[in-house]
Amino acid sequence: MTIFPRRAIAAVLTAMVFASGGLAYAQAPAAATPAPAPSQNAAGPSEVVKGAAEGMLKDLDANREAYKKDPAKVSALVDKYLLPHFDVETSARAVLGLHWRTATPEQRKRFVDAFYHSLLTNYGAALVDFTSDKVKIFPANADPGADRATVRTEIKRDNGERVPVNYVMRKTPQGWKAIDVQIEGISYVKSYHDDFGAQIDQQGLDAVISRLEKGEKPGDITKTLKKTT
Repeated sequence: MTIFPRRAIAAVLTAMVFASGGLAYAQAPAAATPAPAPSQNAAGPSEVVKGAAEGMLKDLDANREAYKKDPAKVSALVDKYLLPHFDVETSARAVLGLHWRTATPEQRKRFVDAFYHSLLTNYGAALVDFTSDKVKIFPANADPGADRATVRTEIKRDNGERVPVNYVMRKTPQGWKAIDVQIEGISYVKSYHDDFGAQIDQQGLDAVISRLEKGEKPGDITKTLKKTT
């Protein structure tokens, strides 16, 4: 069983928001006055990641005690600041792989919706307790006409360990969106794909969708499979 997905998404989300000393934007030029924020569609991939992180961090800092008392409320922040910048459908298609081709339109819609809500409800609360204290976001070196880019970030944990977190971005009509996240070189999309693959092969796509819809976490779904085989 791959237990990476839960840790991955928690780290993915916290990588974008927790920086008690403030976000560091590596190699950013100094300016006497802040430059106007670019529109969502015009923002580059690094600016999208940085903007989402700053927006959510500001809200968390203003209401941190309330979120500690009720961590479930953090899911609303995830929905507002972070998930709009994830191309959930493209990620869901990659997670299903060949199973996407054979899925019915109804199954595809149900899986995308269940996948989205799984990210939202199961990992939002992890943001409150994460101890990362600094995030550095590096500018993406994307060609002007490119439709793919990788934004490198780095988390510095309390013990001094530096963890690389890379966002694989895709340019869409709505702007740059993340389609995968790689933590220390490990892809969360691939991890989900591996976790779900055996379950779908043996018990069918509807079984996975139903469990996600009921709020079952990906790791728990795979544990159930191992107990029944």
